[in-house]
Amino acid sequence: MLTIIAFIVALALLIAVHEYGHYRMAVACGVKVLRFSVGFGKPLLRWQPKNSPTEFVVGMVPLGGYVRMLDEREAPVDPAERHQAFNNRPLRQRAAIVAAGPIANLLLAVLLYAMVSWVGVQEPRPVLSAPAIGSMAAKAGIAGGEVVLRAGLDTQELESVNSFEDFRWMLTQGALNGQDLQVELAASGAAGAPRLLSLPLAGLGVSEVDAGMFRKIGIVAPWTAPVLGDVMPDGAAAAGGLRQGDLVRRIGTVEVVDGQQLRELIRASVAPGAAPEWTIEREGATLVLPVRPAVVQENGVAVGRIGAYVGGMPDMVTVRHGPFTGLWKGVVRTWEVSVLTLRMMGKMVIGQASLKNLSGPLTIADYAGKSASMGLTQYLTFLALISVSLGVLNLLPLPVLDGGHLMYYLWEGVTGKGVTDAWMERLQRGGVAVLLVMMTIAIFNDVTRLLG
Repeated sequence: MLTIIAFIVALALLIAVHEYGHYRMAVACGVKVLRFSVGFGKPLLRWQPKNSPTEFVVGMVPLGGYVRMLDEREAPVDPAERHQAFNNRPLRQRAAIVAAGPIANLLLAVLLYAMVSWVGVQEPRPVLSAPAIGSMAAKAGIAGGEVVLRAGLDTQELESVNSFEDFRWMLTQGALNGQDLQVELAASGAAGAPRLLSLPLAGLGVSEVDAGMFRKIGIVAPWTAPVLGDVMPDGAAAAGGLRQGDLVRRIGTVEVVDGQQLRELIRASVAPGAAPEWTIEREGATLVLPVRPAVVQENGVAVGRIGAYVGGMPDMVTVRHGPFTGLWKGVVRTWEVSVLTLRMMGKMVIGQASLKNLSGPLTIADYAGKSASMGLTQYLTFLALISVSLGVLNLLPLPVLDGGHLMYYLWEGVTGKGVTDAWMERLQRGGVAVLLVMMTIAIFNDVTRLLG
């Protein structure tokens, strides 16, 4: 139920803001708006304010919306109102009305990201776990336990890193944009000057953001204590005598320093032979237990599993900013997400990124429910991300989208003539076909994810 409610609220808000952008700009430009609708189909609610020409409607199907304006191309217009018809407004005003919808979504994202900064959010401290042997981070000299002080892409100035999520975002940008990341680290619990190192993300050559990308980099999760959480009664951990709260010190001859390293050691425990000995601490006593992880297939690769939650809770920090800094953070994050979204779309078009990155309504609904269950700030962040995606998508130069209409106006501005009705019809059909293909792929990806 929470997933359905969170999804409907998200859709209604984002669609209403998008259409309100069109509506307010139309009114400001002197265009008569006949109807403002959120949703399609049979009206559930409808009202018309006194002395207003606009009817406001909430439709039964919350999968879109529209603003119907006075337009001679759609219906006869009273000569006395011709100056209020959309088609009779100057080109710059028509373009502004069309662009106002996507821009409203981007402005909403700025506000939502700013609200998250103002309210504050609990995030893990930027303390790094031990990277897998042979990973990029390990080769760069990261051992685990270091605190990230500052970081910056390529020749950019280093910025303060407030949380592990900040650092993870920088890694994502660098990997997808093909930029190296400069990182300033302080050793955990040790004196000495901070050291600067480089992560050569430009040569990573990834096409999508997933756990595999971060595993290649070697930075998957923040530092946590190598303790065990819930233990499944029928799992390998229980069979080996492990219990909740056990602190793992060593597996075989390998010293365990944090939860992520422990998870990687378990994943790699697929070789046949005697069960490796685990050295653990339990209630002040040291025990040595033989534990043989079960071998399972994960994306065609054999990995070890013990049937227990591995790793404690990371150290948390509250990230909060003042009014002006928070607002600027909202602007910067909206810009960064917009650019990243456009680059990913471009890479998918030319085949450099997987079409698996496309998500449809099922995945969005799933994320809406999960983020809402995690708290207000997580839900606001989810809304901001979807609002950016909606704004950027609608600015694409596809004929059925706002960006397509802006392309028509660009043609009109350059040539002095509008697009002919014949060409308009052809382009509209092509745009609908492209959108149907995209939606089909997105829904297929949704179903594939949900089915595992």
